[in-house]
Amino acid sequence: MTKGSLHLQQTPLYDHHRLLCARIGDVDGWKLPVAYGSQIEEHYAVRGDAGMFDMSHMCVVDLHGPDVRIVLGKLLANDVGKLKTPGKALYSCMLNMSGGVIDDLVVYYLGEQHFRVVLNAQTAVGDIAWIRSKIDEAKGEVTVVPRRQDWPAEAVEPLAVIAVQGPKAREKVLRAIPAARPAEKLKPFNSIMVHDPEVGELMVARTGKTGEDGFELLPLARHAGRIWDMLRSAGIDAVGHAAWDTLRLEAGVHRNGKDMDHLTSPLDAGLGWSVDLDSDRDFFGKSAVCARRQTQQFVGLALEGSAAVPPAHSTVTGDEGAVIGKVTSATYSPTLRIAIALARVAPEVRIGSCVNVEVYGNKIAARVVRTPFVRSGT
Repeated sequence: MTKGSLHLQQTPLYDHHRLLCARIGDVDGWKLPVAYGSQIEEHYAVRGDAGMFDMSHMCVVDLHGPDVRIVLGKLLANDVGKLKTPGKALYSCMLNMSGGVIDDLVVYYLGEQHFRVVLNAQTAVGDIAWIRSKIDEAKGEVTVVPRRQDWPAEAVEPLAVIAVQGPKAREKVLRAIPAARPAEKLKPFNSIMVHDPEVGELMVARTGKTGEDGFELLPLARHAGRIWDMLRSAGIDAVGHAAWDTLRLEAGVHRNGKDMDHLTSPLDAGLGWSVDLDSDRDFFGKSAVCARRQTQQFVGLALEGSAAVPPAHSTVTGDEGAVIGKVTSATYSPTLRIAIALARVAPEVRIGSCVNVEVYGNKIAARVVRTPFVRSGT
C-alpha cells in the first residue's frame, strides 16, 4: 500500500480485492488493486480471454429535467443531438472557456429528461461544480445527482462500475448474469437497463477503453460484491489498474491529466473527431478552439527494439536534433514486447518517419505510427 493511503477512498469492492491478496495502490485518490499477481499475465488475460476491473472510482452522474438536453448541448463539445435512441452513448470532451479539456466523458441517453454521464475520478468534483455553475447561469431546470458512494447522501442509491473486457467477455458476462441476457445483441456504444431480484437495477453498456470488446456494468453499490462473485464464478479473471494502463495505451486511448488537460486543445490531443465545429451549435469553449486551431498532431511512437519506457514529458527530436514534440504517456507493451508512447508532435512530422525519444538522458530511436497499436488482440 502506498504512503498516505490511509486517507484514500475505498470502493464497494475493496474487501474483495483484499481477499484476493491484491497489491493495493493509490489510483486517482482511491485504494484500488494495482495487480493481483503478474501484471503481464493479467494483461494477456484481457487480450486472450476476459478480465474485469473495478472502475467504481469513476463518478456516475444522473442529470434530470426538462432542460437537460439543452444544457448538455452547451456543456459538451460533441453533439448530444445525436442521441435519440434510449441507451445510446456518446464520447465527448467538456471544455473550459479557453478551449482546454476539463474532462473527457461518456454520456448516455436514458430518456428525454434523463441523461447519465460517467466522469473521470480525479476531475469529478471540479466537473460537477462546473456543470452546476453553468446550469445556474443558464437558469436551466436540471437536477444533478452524483451516484458515487463518497458523495453526500442523495435520494438515489450510489452505483459501482465493473468493466469486463476481452474477446470472451460478453459471452461470459451473459452466462454469469442471467438478467443481462437482453444485452446479447447490444451494439457498441449502446446500453440497456435491466433488473433482477438478486442484484436490483443494473446498467449494461457495450463500452470500454482496452481495445477489446466487452461490457461496463453499473450495479447498485450494495450489490457490487454479488456481481463480482458471479463474474468470478464464470471464469473471469480480476485485473488490476497497472494492466488497465498498458491495455489502454496499446489501444491508443487517452487518459485525462496525462494525454490532455485543462490547457490542452482537443484538436492538439487528437480528439478533433469528437468536437462539433461544423454545425451552428455553440458550446462552452467553441470560439476559443476555433481561434486556437490545431498546432500539434497526436501520434503513437513505437520504440522498436527497445523496452526502455520514456517518462511523461520526454522530448521528441528529429534527425537534426531539433525538439519536435513531447511524450504524454508511455509503457512497455506486453503484446508488442517493445516500449510504446503517445505524443504530441509538430504537424509536419510524417507517419512512418523516424524520430528520437529522450529516455533518462539517452536518445532512443522510435517510429511514428498511427494509433491504436493493438486492437482486438492484433
